[in-house]
Amino acid sequence: MALVKPLAANADKKVAQLAEFFNETLGFCPNSVLTMQRRPAIAQAFINLNKAVMDNQGRVTSELKRLIGYVSSHAAGCQYCQAHTIRAAQRYGGSDARLEAVWEFCSSPLYTDAERAALEFAIAASSIPNAVDDEIASNLHKHWDDGEIVEILGVTALFGYLNRWNDSMATTLEDRAAADGDRYLARQGWSRGKHV
Repeated sequence: MALVKPLAANADKKVAQLAEFFNETLGFCPNSVLTMQRRPAIAQAFINLNKAVMDNQGRVTSELKRLIGYVSSHAAGCQYCQAHTIRAAQRYGGSDARLEAVWEFCSSPLYTDAERAALEFAIAASSIPNAVDDEIASNLHKHWDDGEIVEILGVTALFGYLNRWNDSMATTLEDRAAADGDRYLARQGWSRGKHV
């Protein structure tokens, strides 16, 4: 059961307007945002940060950003965010084959060397203690410029916040996200966990 129950989607007009962004990414406003709106300034700041971080500026595609969020959330153990990010990756063009092979990214021909470097970095940056070392950083710089690295780490850091929020709140997972978790992630051991 959720630590704090979410409010109705229309509880705060400004939050509701900003939250329309999630209709594109997920197809619904997430319960995490509906809970944050108990303090509207927090919800508004989070939505604006999310929009800035997830904005596609070029080579770090919308799909890749969601896969970075997924591997970051997996490293942190957040089932809620894993389901959301795999759903969003699919909505942004991720093929079934790529989504099902996400944990074979190191060897799968479905992933480029640049994507491998980004995903390896995201996992290392999400680990506790932090596992980013000179080799990972050097490999990242082979494929991405400084602005792109800021985007990649921005996604990882954003999901660090969300992973702690949703796991501590035991945010109830929405049915559509749960269905995508079951579809793409269950074979790797994913379950709703406490997010019921």
